[in-house]
Amino acid sequence: MEDRGRVADETELRKVYPPVVERARLKTQVKLDNHCRNFIARAPFVCLGTSSERGADVTPRGDEPGFVLVLDDTTLAIPDWPGNNRLDSLSNILLNPRVGLLFLIPGVEETLRINGTAEISTSAELLERWHRNGKRPRAVLVVTIREAFLHCGKALIRSRLWKNDYKIDRAELPPYGHILKDQIVTSETAEQIEASIQNGYANRLY
Repeated sequence: MEDRGRVADETELRKVYPPVVERARLKTQVKLDNHCRNFIARAPFVCLGTSSERGADVTPRGDEPGFVLVLDDTTLAIPDWPGNNRLDSLSNILLNPRVGLLFLIPGVEETLRINGTAEISTSAELLERWHRNGKRPRAVLVVTIREAFLHCGKALIRSRLWKNDYKIDRAELPPYGHILKDQIVTSETAEQIEASIQNGYANRLY
């Protein structure tokens, strides 16, 4: 078998990298300061990481800036708007409440990382905080923060994420419905799947 140079433990891992820069070690916050609150208020997009014995999962969550609410210095609330109803993340949270969040703001190269624990709430009082086209989310993720810190922009700079350098014409990839037709066994045609997807985009975002 090919030698993959597997790193076996953290001691061995630390030998590969230089020591952590002091400011990187010190920047971790245990509650949300004004800078974190400001970032969250302007972020229209967050990645949610979860895991359990079922496996690990990362899902995108997005809406207009400020859709994630700061309830207090150590608590966030994230609406669970309609998706594919697989409920991978929510099922993981029921088994393992530990979560990781990565907030992004278009045009800003730094990101905000938050780690903590989450619970699923159907509190009417919480649900009332979001209204879109007369609709409310079915549930809300309430996240208790363990640590929060800004992450430097090197990854976004390398990827040129907010530039147009790597932006492609959507036609370079098949339509989503055509990809799904190739990946699943279904009586639907690719065109029917794509029409359903586009209808969902147009009419079932909330």
